[in-house]
Amino acid sequence: MPSAPLATCDRMGWRFVIPCEGRLDEYVRFLHHTLPNPQPVTKRIRGASATRMPADVRQPQDPSTEEESRRDVIVIGAGPAGLTCAYELTRLGYRPLVLERNDRVGGLARTEEIDGYRFDIGGHRYHTQVAEVEALWRDLLGDDLIERPRLSRIFYQGRFFRYPIDPLDVLGKVGAVEGLRILASYAATRIRERVRGDEEVRTFEEWVTRAFGQRLYQIFFKSYTEKVWGTPCSQISADWAAQRIRRLTLGGALKEAVVRSSEHRTLTRTFLYPRLGPGQMWEALAERVRENGGEIRTGMEVVEILRQGDQLTGVTVRSADPAAPLASIGANHFVSTMPLSHLTRRLSPAPPPEASTAGAHLTYRGLVEVLLLLEGKNPFPDTWIYVHEPGLQVARIQNFRNWSPDLIPPGGGQSIGMEYFCDEGDPLWRASDEELTDLAWSELEHLQLGERRHGRTGLVVREAEAYPVYTPDYLDRLAVLRAFLDGLQNLQTIGRNGMHRYNNMDHSVLMGLYAARNIAGADHSVWSVNTARSYYEEFQLP
Repeated sequence: MPSAPLATCDRMGWRFVIPCEGRLDEYVRFLHHTLPNPQPVTKRIRGASATRMPADVRQPQDPSTEEESRRDVIVIGAGPAGLTCAYELTRLGYRPLVLERNDRVGGLARTEEIDGYRFDIGGHRYHTQVAEVEALWRDLLGDDLIERPRLSRIFYQGRFFRYPIDPLDVLGKVGAVEGLRILASYAATRIRERVRGDEEVRTFEEWVTRAFGQRLYQIFFKSYTEKVWGTPCSQISADWAAQRIRRLTLGGALKEAVVRSSEHRTLTRTFLYPRLGPGQMWEALAERVRENGGEIRTGMEVVEILRQGDQLTGVTVRSADPAAPLASIGANHFVSTMPLSHLTRRLSPAPPPEASTAGAHLTYRGLVEVLLLLEGKNPFPDTWIYVHEPGLQVARIQNFRNWSPDLIPPGGGQSIGMEYFCDEGDPLWRASDEELTDLAWSELEHLQLGERRHGRTGLVVREAEAYPVYTPDYLDRLAVLRAFLDGLQNLQTIGRNGMHRYNNMDHSVLMGLYAARNIAGADHSVWSVNTARSYYEEFQLP
């Protein structure tokens, strides 16, 4: 064998010396197929010395030191996207390390619990038309993935309206005068659109008004959307509407209200749900990752991401234990689901100024959920109620028994989630738990859905950066940031916050699968997921 620089590779206690010139890939494939639980080497090492081991293949450090052994792949975040990526990596022969800041897996799709009551933070329906995603979910939970009837309504001016919106239901409940106003507004909008031609639509307000008319926009979109996002609809990108609302005119909606296909009814009337809450899915997936040789560490925050040129080299992590030292961990590949604004701040050295500025200007909306426990009978049949009343701060109300009866302990009462959207640091976010509890009870009583004298407070949950905000310039910011991130050869960003895209869960799962397969040599575009949606829900709200 000709003389060549050498690299060392450890596998299950065996130490191999591999020449780095020539066909290194053949050595890697040999190890992958012949040794148990292989950890494939995916990058060619050049310029290594036979007497001095290069940094990226050095031996594991003493575990008592702050520097740990180098990993194949580091996945930042243990939500749906990150865990799916880690699981797929274990199936492909890798042993990823997953680092999660919170004390449990699942991200926003985790399950909170108190006194035997289980809570879904933000509400998570499981629905997909991607066969591989549904097969994975069913494999993970089996009979614990149950089918639930869907009933959601909108509360507006003291009345409940069906959701997804049924135009015939709306026209029947608003009365003849208001119904004529809605139809006249829609007709006027259609006439103006024909006169103006194909003008560019930039804002949420313009998009919805064009589709449904000014009057229907005022009733069913404006107040709720501005409550959720805390900004005028004229300052929200039209991309939000295009992604979340089916492109359907009021005329088309009326036709579909009269003649609905069975496929359409299936989409909107039932959904899949884990029997013990959304986190049950991701806890099961985390267990699969561990069984397959992957490692998941919760309570570990990534505080620094190191790079050299176009390669990431490692991360610095801080545990929840304040007495523990910082730890440094290297890896060959990195997959991040953290918010892009955090990613740019944690990179060292920092990105170019234009990329740093773009990342800093991506914004997010926070969620505060007040969980209330009630005695007595089930107060309403809905899984969700969307509150469009401008005078109330609550945006959505969940009834957890209607998601799954097993979210309630045996012999338990009822559990309600009052959802408030706010920015981190604003008065609602900074309000005490007692103040938030008082607000939640007063608004629930105003809606005549429950009485405080028959209940108690279960929990107050604050979730910062729950939803990426689509400001009018967010796509421009994102394009600048992507131009930089795409140049980092061993980094992929996935998931809702990792791509600043309001994904459904199945989209995040698909991104995780693609990212893992890319590390193994495939060439999937994770950014193409959810650009052409496979399904919509009419007038879908966040």
